[in-house]
Parts: sequence; C-alpha cells; structure tokens
Amino acid sequence: MQQKQQTLTKEVTFTGKGLHTGIEVTMTVCPAPVNHGVKIQRIDLPDQPIIDAVADNVTAFERGTTLEQHGARISTIEHLMATLMGLCIDNVLIKINAPEAPILDGSARFYVEAFMAAGLTEQDEKRFVYEIREKFVYRDEQNKKEIVFLPDEDFSIDLMIDYNSQVVGNQYARLNKIDEFATQIAPCRTFVFFHELEPLFKHNLIKGGDLENAIVIVEKPVPQDEIDRVATLFNKPNVERIPTGYLNHLDLRFPNEIARHKLLDLMGDLALIGFPIKGKIIATKPGHQINTEVARTIRKLAKKEAMKPVAPRYNPNDEPLVDINGIRKMLPHRPPFLLVDKITHRTSDYVVGIKNVTMNEPFFVGHFPDEPVMPGVLVIEAMAQVGGILALSAVDDPENYSTYFIKIDKVRFKRKVVPGDTLIFKLELLEPIRRGIVNMLGQAFVGDTLATEGELMAQIVHNK
Repeated sequence: MQQKQQTLTKEVTFTGKGLHTGIEVTMTVCPAPVNHGVKIQRIDLPDQPIIDAVADNVTAFERGTTLEQHGARISTIEHLMATLMGLCIDNVLIKINAPEAPILDGSARFYVEAFMAAGLTEQDEKRFVYEIREKFVYRDEQNKKEIVFLPDEDFSIDLMIDYNSQVVGNQYARLNKIDEFATQIAPCRTFVFFHELEPLFKHNLIKGGDLENAIVIVEKPVPQDEIDRVATLFNKPNVERIPTGYLNHLDLRFPNEIARHKLLDLMGDLALIGFPIKGKIIATKPGHQINTEVARTIRKLAKKEAMKPVAPRYNPNDEPLVDINGIRKMLPHRPPFLLVDKITHRTSDYVVGIKNVTMNEPFFVGHFPDEPVMPGVLVIEAMAQVGGILALSAVDDPENYSTYFIKIDKVRFKRKVVPGDTLIFKLELLEPIRRGIVNMLGQAFVGDTLATEGELMAQIVHNK
C-alpha cells in the first residue's frame, strides 16, 4: 500500500448525466495539498460551499450515497470515491456544477483511465493508515447483512451477495490487494432489476439511466408491450424482449460483474472513513446504508484511538540502536543513577528508550520493603535521561554537554511500576530545539498501558 500521500499531477474534467437527476454535469477533480483530504465544492451554488467527503456527512443512501454539509448536497459519489481509494489518491478538490456526480458508463473505468493519464504525484507527507487490530463485526440482523473486519498485513475484501435471483444467483467477489482495483473492480457497472425501473422512475430517480450505463436484469419473462411502456418512460425505443437474463442481450464484463460492482460500491462508501485501512473485510449482502454506517463507526473508533497514547513497538529480539555502552558515552549518569538500558529508535524529533526494572534496584530497599514500587520521581528521571539522549543528539560532541531540567509540567501517574516491568519511554519534541531549550512530551508505558506522562523542559549546557 502507498506509504506517502498522493494527489493528481493535474486537474481532470468529466462531463455526463447524473444517474438520478438526468442533469448534464461538469465535474473537475483538482490536485490538493497534503492533509487536505477529499472535498467537494458545489460551484453552482451561492458562496460555492465545500462538503467534506466523510461518513459524518452522509444523509441518504437510497440507490446511492448522498452527503450534505453547509446547506449543500452531493449524491452518487461512490464510484468516484472508490476510484480515489483504489488508486491511493488522498488529496483532491472536486468542483462540480450539479447535485450529483456523472454516472458515465455506470462503472469507475473512465475515472481510472483519466486519473492514470493525468498522473499521480507523491507528496512529502506520510499517509495515516488505520490498522484493524482486533476482530470487529457490524450486523444488520433484520436484513441479514454483515460486514466483518479482521487484522491482516494488507487490505483485502471478500464479498458475497444473494438477491434470490435465478439470473444473478449467489455471487462472490474478491479484491486480493489494492493494486487489483483498476483492472478487476473499476470496470464493473451498476445494475437494476427490470421490475424496479418504473417504481424508481416514479420516485424521481434514475432519470439519467439507460442501457449504456446500467445492467438491467430481467428475472422473469416480460410481455413486449410492458417493455415498450417502460422503455417509453426512459425515451429508449427498440428495447429487445428476452425471456430472462440481461436486457438487449448485454455482454457482461465479468461473469460475476454484479458482485464486483457491489464491491466497488463498498469501497466507495468505505472511502468516506477519510483515510485508508489495513485489514481484511468480509462483507455479506452489503448496501449503502450498512456500508456508510460502518464507515462512520470506524471513523469514531479511529478518533477515539487517536486520543489514546499508543505504546511504541518493542521487540526485545531486535538489536538496540544504542546499547548501554553507547548510552554511557552520551550521558554523564552512572550506576546506581543511570536509569536507561538501551535506545531502540531515534529520529530528529523523537526517541524510544527501555528500562528493565528488577528487584535489584537499590531504591526498592526502602520504597517499600513489603510492597516494592518504583518512585514516581525516578520514573520521571529515567524519562528525562531518555529525553537527554534525544537532546544531545542535536550537538556534534554530546560527551561535552549535559541537560538540566528547567520545568516539569502536567505530570500524571496512571499505573505503578514494580519489579519485573519493562518501561518503554517515548520522548517527542513539542517544538524545534531553539537556543539549547528542549521542550518534550514524555510517556512511559508498561506493555500497551500508559504508566506516566508529562511535559519536560530542559536546557542543553556545555560542560565546564
């Protein structure tokens, strides 16, 4: 999966009818800066309001997904959204002069072709990918629909549909990896059953539908006069009568094109999560309602997790970045006051260090004899020593410098530290180092649990 954010190299314009409104639409998809996301601008309305393409703004899901924000609506955006997801495009501004995206040929094929022809530009910012860490099941018991999320090393979808149809039958579709989207999923067209056409038309829908942008499924023999009457509604003469199957003997692009199109729709709705996900999805009889409800739920889970501190990954089998001998060269501390055992990660703005807490620590003699607990001030001291390695990494000769506390603020102790614990420290710069002043957020974890956190400010001072 793409690691950096992407946008289009240049803007792309599409024209065509809206599936439900029948209105002629002009839509231009424009490049956008990092962290912009997908936004849709109704340029035909006063003040040209902008709609964020996220599940929080879904207001309708009948025969397509509708977003509404700032008094503006946009419908039938799932094929476009699926393409952005399938091509790993993160940031675009979509300018449109109608309340509905163009249906084109009922698939995402033309979107893929146009975007690939325009080119994609990698941006200088990492993508946020939400990782499924445990099984998550969303069910609609009444309609026997279900979407299951499972942890996995990549993104994939297994999908099953059952319309109780002799023509369609039970169908299965699979996307093994995101790279398959353009050739295996994007070309698959939307569909409708013949008996649904007139009711949908009378409900002011599918006014832009025709045999060029939809597969029409005939479930049972239909008299020619009824076919002619419905064809007249859509201003489509010369529709050929068939016993059962696909109107006008339409050739399918894939034997399971119906299921593949449902997978396309699912991807378009999941794109409204607002960021890509890593995991395996198993969907049974999905539809726009359950798809967008799941997308909204995943967004909430991700926001909640973003607010929770996440422990750095620590594998004791990995070679340390800096071992105890390297630490002794950087820090002036010595036993029994050297409280860092190794450094596992370090960049220009954060560092991860490890402290193995054993019963041999001298402070356990008196704190406390019958219930040994590592003093909170020493947890903070160990945290500061890890932060000192980050700070001293900014100078060329760290052995000639020391760091001294200026301020400790917002300290919280959330879990006691006892013999046998392994403390994982993460120190991250809150702002760039200026004039030797280092301002850091410090966190100490035991396993995945946050034990202590606080803000530390120190000064880098040259040793005399």
